[in-house]
Amino acid sequence: MQAVAVCRQAKLDDVEPLFLMIENYARQGIMLPRSRAVLERQIADFVVAEMDDKIVGCGSLCKLGEELVEIRSLGIAEGYKGRGLGSMLVEQLVDEAKKRALPKVMALTYEVSFFLKNGFAVVEKEIFPEKVWTDCVNCAKQHACDEIAVLRILD
Repeated sequence: MQAVAVCRQAKLDDVEPLFLMIENYARQGIMLPRSRAVLERQIADFVVAEMDDKIVGCGSLCKLGEELVEIRSLGIAEGYKGRGLGSMLVEQLVDEAKKRALPKVMALTYEVSFFLKNGFAVVEKEIFPEKVWTDCVNCAKQHACDEIAVLRILD
């Protein structure tokens, strides 16, 4: 029988598996690292996908302005990709953005087709000065960023 995945709000007990998953992506240069302390402080912004009694996916929201929120730290554990968990996490995060009355959801990604499938459109990074001044200014890839910006306008 196939195990059922559950998406839920992250809790403090999830910090270690979140840290390990994000660290794995960060070592590959795909995701910015997050310390355990930062994860503890930002745990309310994270959602997790749980399957087989373990954390197999994660994502978070970061408010960048009065009308803009970013999906970040979106990842799925090896062996669990291709099961729709990423889309489940994105929908949960989009629902949270709606609850917070934030009409624009953006992400910087290497997985453009995934975001297109989930209702996002490719846009120019430069339309997000909030992101540039919040994170990009401190990023090692600042002057040679190869990520693609995507945006979803909520109704």
